[in-house]
Amino acid sequence: MQIRPMIRLARPGHWIKNVVVIMPVIFGQQMHDINSLLQAFAAAVVFCIASSFIYIVNDIKDRESDRAHPLKKNRPLASGQVSTKAAVIEALTLLLLAIVFAQGFSFIFVLTVLLYLLLQTCYTMFLKARVLMDVICIALGFVLRAVAGAVAIEVYISPWLFICMFTICLFMGFCKRYNEVITIGNKAWAESHRTILIEYTPELLTHLITISAGIAVVSFLLYGISDSTVERFGTNYLVYTLPVTVYAIFRFAMLSMKGCYEDPTDLILHDRPFQVTVLIWIVSVLGIICYGKSIAGWLQNLY
Repeated sequence: MQIRPMIRLARPGHWIKNVVVIMPVIFGQQMHDINSLLQAFAAAVVFCIASSFIYIVNDIKDRESDRAHPLKKNRPLASGQVSTKAAVIEALTLLLLAIVFAQGFSFIFVLTVLLYLLLQTCYTMFLKARVLMDVICIALGFVLRAVAGAVAIEVYISPWLFICMFTICLFMGFCKRYNEVITIGNKAWAESHRTILIEYTPELLTHLITISAGIAVVSFLLYGISDSTVERFGTNYLVYTLPVTVYAIFRFAMLSMKGCYEDPTDLILHDRPFQVTVLIWIVSVLGIICYGKSIAGWLQNLY
């Protein structure tokens, strides 16, 4: 048995999605608390393991249809590099590890992990064949990641966490579907790979991408100027990251709709302008959260 295909089957490149688990450390103002940082990273590890279990279950179920996809046919199971039996053993091992490691946190965290596993298993088995429900499930999976991060470090779960995370992930999910439609580009292939893609026309997806992106941007702005945010951070300066936010969203949509990358994860990992934009946004947000109140006071003294 080759180790490298087994590792590829777990999709470690997709673990970057679990950085969402760490975000509550930033917005919960726990960056200077070493214990919170360690707890958040440990929680992210649990979700890396749990998500790998889901990826393997997905590949087991879709191994035949993946062979009809121009790119997914190279996946370890679809290409025959890993046997179904070996994949099942690996999946069960990862599931057991995720549940065992989750026990090191609170009962609510364990419930959140189990809910994530249940939701994603339902998505893999039948919900991804339902138009709109498939993308909604993907978005809710990211919301549960963020909630788990907040639970792990015991900070307040703001309703804005749900609103902003859900809408931006809806946008990314519809971009992923558009990318798949463009990549396959053939109705017969679409029917054999994923029938639902026939119902997701480019026109429909364009509307859905536009609407979800608009809601995400407006939600972020409302969060930035909300009384609770201003009270917590001492300023409404988060709204001034809007140009960077908009550029990142627009670039993500542009590259996804052009089919420049196989998957949104590949875009995040390989597109340099997008990476630089996200880095600027993160540094800006960190600066505002940590020093926004001081900066606001300094500027006020200048008048």
